[in-house]
Amino acid sequence: MAGKTVTEKIFSAHCGRDVRPGDVALCNVDFCFGQDGTSSLIIDSFKKLGAKKVFNKHRFSMVIDHSAPSPNIGVSEVHKKMRAFAKEHNVRMFDIGCGVCHQVIPESGYVAPGDLVIGADSHTCTYGALGVFSTGMGSTDLAVALASGKNWFKIPETIKIVLKGKPKKGVYSKDIILYIIGELGADYCTYKAIEFAGDYIKGISMDARFTISNMAVEMGAKAGLMEPDKTTYKYLAGVRCTVTGVRLKSDRDARYSEVLEYDVTRIKPQVAKPHTVDNVSSIDKVKGAKIDEAFLGTCTNGRLEDLKIAAGILKNKKVHKDVKMIIAPASRSIFQDAMKKGFIEGFVKSGACVVAPGCGPCVGTHNGVPSNGEVAISTANRNFKGRMGNPDAFIYLASPATVVASAIEGKIADPRKYIK
Repeated sequence: MAGKTVTEKIFSAHCGRDVRPGDVALCNVDFCFGQDGTSSLIIDSFKKLGAKKVFNKHRFSMVIDHSAPSPNIGVSEVHKKMRAFAKEHNVRMFDIGCGVCHQVIPESGYVAPGDLVIGADSHTCTYGALGVFSTGMGSTDLAVALASGKNWFKIPETIKIVLKGKPKKGVYSKDIILYIIGELGADYCTYKAIEFAGDYIKGISMDARFTISNMAVEMGAKAGLMEPDKTTYKYLAGVRCTVTGVRLKSDRDARYSEVLEYDVTRIKPQVAKPHTVDNVSSIDKVKGAKIDEAFLGTCTNGRLEDLKIAAGILKNKKVHKDVKMIIAPASRSIFQDAMKKGFIEGFVKSGACVVAPGCGPCVGTHNGVPSNGEVAISTANRNFKGRMGNPDAFIYLASPATVVASAIEGKIADPRKYIK
């Protein structure tokens, strides 16, 4: 019998039997969570099930991040409901200012290699960078897991994506994943897992790995995993993860539905154009387009490494007078570290507006909704119509370096001229 991929090993371990792609299995869940856009429905569904207590108070949390602090009365009522449920069941609550769910959960040490994690948010696939099978589910499915600690899964096939080489100056992990999405399309990996491998992956930081796994869903994938290594375990030690996890790797004779290889040395800075994530081109074809807003942050690129890149480019420079630049660190701890390093002071001196950690500008709930016809360039993961709160605005996606270079020039700009 052929060997197994990491995905197949994780599911086999969590259902207690040998499973292969296409099988349906009832699996134990290691951790689950909801955010303020989905937790109200989770709570309602949990109560409709007749559940009296959560399966494990240490394996569920809620995060207020999509509208933090609350921009209106309706959202305030949702937040109040979440706080009451957390208090009633003694579960962890990440309140306003804590940050984006996909940053605060891993940095709080809740997930470890080999885990099976579900979240009521589509970018739960982010934790795949830690060797976790993590995937987004609907609020009702989340409530089932919250009550029972289990859920049904159809085991996906795995596509292996091998990334080779070292990128050229001014090219970052965001450029790499945008390039792949542009090549494959938004639905190429529908209901499949992706396993990212190769010397490029081994050589990049944890922050950069999170960026790549975060956008696996933009190709239709259920998860985007990487085999844990020294970088993984150094990160986990740094966040004081109390769970050791299981160091898994795919067998040499594992069967993949496809193996794709990319030479990252050939990739230039990339930009996703309105209004789809797979509408990607190199910087050469879009530079010069006027912008009105630049946003740096999100669960894709609001980490310390991203802020460091931005601070290096913005040093002793000013945001263009016609551009609104908004910066949202991905978590409170990142905000604090950025302050210690002088990044926040530099951003403010350059004319940027630094807002509370959270998702607001990305999802368009507050903190920077574009006006009709305005053009924004963002480090986010999606640029659908209305994504930033206005269906009549235009959104480009790019790396932190490209976003900052564009903010300086007032138009989409090649960041390579600013990289020393």
